[in-house]
Amino acid sequence: MSILTKYILKKYLMNFIIVLISLELFFVGIDFLQNFKSIPASANLQLLYLLYNGFFTLTLALPLSIVFGWVITLAIFIRNNEFVAFNALGATRKNIFRPVVNISILLLTILILLQTTPLAYSYDQKRKIVNNQYFTSSKSDIFLKYNDYYVYFEKLLPLEKRAENIHIFKIDDMDVVETIIGQKAYFQNDKWYVVDVKIVKKPKNITLEESKLDIRYEKFLHTLDGFKPKILDNVYDGNTEISILDAVSALVLLDEQGINTQTIRSVLYNKIIIPFFIIPLLLLIYSYASLNSRFFNMGKFTSFSIFGTLIVWGFFFMLFKFTNGGVVLPELSILMPMFIWVALSIYFYNKKINE
Repeated sequence: MSILTKYILKKYLMNFIIVLISLELFFVGIDFLQNFKSIPASANLQLLYLLYNGFFTLTLALPLSIVFGWVITLAIFIRNNEFVAFNALGATRKNIFRPVVNISILLLTILILLQTTPLAYSYDQKRKIVNNQYFTSSKSDIFLKYNDYYVYFEKLLPLEKRAENIHIFKIDDMDVVETIIGQKAYFQNDKWYVVDVKIVKKPKNITLEESKLDIRYEKFLHTLDGFKPKILDNVYDGNTEISILDAVSALVLLDEQGINTQTIRSVLYNKIIIPFFIIPLLLLIYSYASLNSRFFNMGKFTSFSIFGTLIVWGFFFMLFKFTNGGVVLPELSILMPMFIWVALSIYFYNKKINE
């Protein structure tokens, strides 16, 4: 790593950290004040609330901080005429820009990796603290399809990995041919085990001679292989705050069951692809930066850069929310606009630097 690269990275990272801390303190502080009356008096729960909220805010603040940190760094370089010095040392545009792009991609990759961990459920956890459900979280009336069966959970307790009052219906030719009833179920070894099961079978052909229901009892019965409590708790409840690993597992399971995976695909695209919208922004902002501060409107450059960043960020956020409504395929409403955005950014960047 050259001395110039170290210098640029040092300046950029310092500005990035200052912006990130400022945004984190602002968003977390405002949220804490808004919900202060609803947060339990327990100091431990208040600390957990701040930690969960801090990570949730990080998913929003880090991409913005990468861009805003770059804007501030460019403004300092232009004001001090440091670009002139860089060119005198033989540095090209790529020599100046590449270190920032590389470190930005690294930061975004770390953010994505963090969302494969339980920290991805930070928003859900802080909401449970506010609603006094952190230790007693439960969901009611979950109904889903599994192979030839339809499974109903009257009450799901994901933290305890158990459920209550389970009904399993087997459908054959639009008719319920078997009903399985259990009072409790536990998730172990990647399966749901229903305890003290009552199985009611209906004869295929009901006649005068064969009209009795076949009723028997079993101690254990396993079902829903691979359906983790978190998947049931979030995916079937329509919650988009789910870890990347659980989202991938849910995508495979739902696809095997022939269930629409549009929402879960949009969640994965939003967590893995959309954060990289800032890389083209870094290109565009850099292309409009001047080497000489004498004839450069610093205020206009800074305000347009920040305003433009917020518009693009808001646009992709709107697309994600729009896709969750199930109106448009996520490949059309998220991936295609992202590819168009990258292509247009590269085009305008090349056009600007070749003027």
